[in-house]
Amino acid sequence: MGDQKEISAEWKAIIFDYVSRMNEVMLNRSVEMLVGLTDFEQQKRIERCLKALGERELREGIKPVRSEMRARIERIQLVRGELLTDLAVHQIRTFEQRNLTWTEEKIERERVGFIRSGRDWRISRVRVLVDEAMLAATWHQQMQEVPLDEEENLKTQSIPRPYMNPQAVHGFKSRLWPGVGNSEDYRWDEIGRRSEYRREEVVAYAERWWNEPNPSYENFEVNCTNYVSQCIFAGGAPMNYTGRRDLGWWYRGQLNKQEHWSYSWAVANSLQKLLSQPRGYGLRAQNVERPEQLRLGDVICYDWDGNGRFGHNTIVTAFTPEGMPLVNANTVSSRHRFWDYRDSYAWTEQTRYKFFHITDEF
Repeated sequence: MGDQKEISAEWKAIIFDYVSRMNEVMLNRSVEMLVGLTDFEQQKRIERCLKALGERELREGIKPVRSEMRARIERIQLVRGELLTDLAVHQIRTFEQRNLTWTEEKIERERVGFIRSGRDWRISRVRVLVDEAMLAATWHQQMQEVPLDEEENLKTQSIPRPYMNPQAVHGFKSRLWPGVGNSEDYRWDEIGRRSEYRREEVVAYAERWWNEPNPSYENFEVNCTNYVSQCIFAGGAPMNYTGRRDLGWWYRGQLNKQEHWSYSWAVANSLQKLLSQPRGYGLRAQNVERPEQLRLGDVICYDWDGNGRFGHNTIVTAFTPEGMPLVNANTVSSRHRFWDYRDSYAWTEQTRYKFFHITDEF
């Protein structure tokens, strides 16, 4: 195999070339830059993504003006002569609309394989390690979500009043949950006082934690809905603690090696169902028809295949010059990403959305 330092230098040069070439592909929307990529499945995914982006940009009058990619090596292993490299690719892209610009970021993870070809290394395959749809089905199974009808349960369950929101950013677990039922300072005021949804605080929280987990919460493999719930909670939305995973909207974390949170807190489809249901108190939302009707701190839900099962959620954190939402998200960590997700490998022609405007008072 030769000297390890020499191999490392060769490998780094190929990684640099691969990342540079992909950066040019995304900036110029040119499939010609894919010449030499022998992983044809990945080539098809990229071509499909470029087509969808081109259609969006033509419709919206958007122009990509700058693109930068930074790759962090997370793992290297040599398996039967193939060098497998796990990369975290941080993409920073600037777009222009009406002579005004905005910058979006996302961090995607890929496994790039290299094999020897004579004296050189060449790319043998590219595998996307995480996309917004890849893990959703497995996550639903792991959570063992039961599709119960909440309205029927509300008729028979004795539901505690919602908890008011403490400072959620630091020391969350120890302050809010010293034990079930003894957080009286945060209970709904019996005289009917309501809290406001503080949209600026939602955005501040979403910006702070978009690319790293808040240690006050569990970090899930599929973390999009957990992240969105944290953002909503940071904005003043009260938890509705029921002690039942299929009912309410609440989080307690890991206690005695057991998971304690509601499906609606952590599972995309369950949060969508919760926001769809009318209620007189607690976290409530209005389903609006168009994305431009949303405000900061509102929620978008994504049904990738159009089959009624929603597998991803995002939080609105900014707007384009034309007033279209830009969103933050987790699983694939994203900041100020255009709301329609046409740049995602998860997106299909069948993708459907729900747009939820969170109420201003709880």
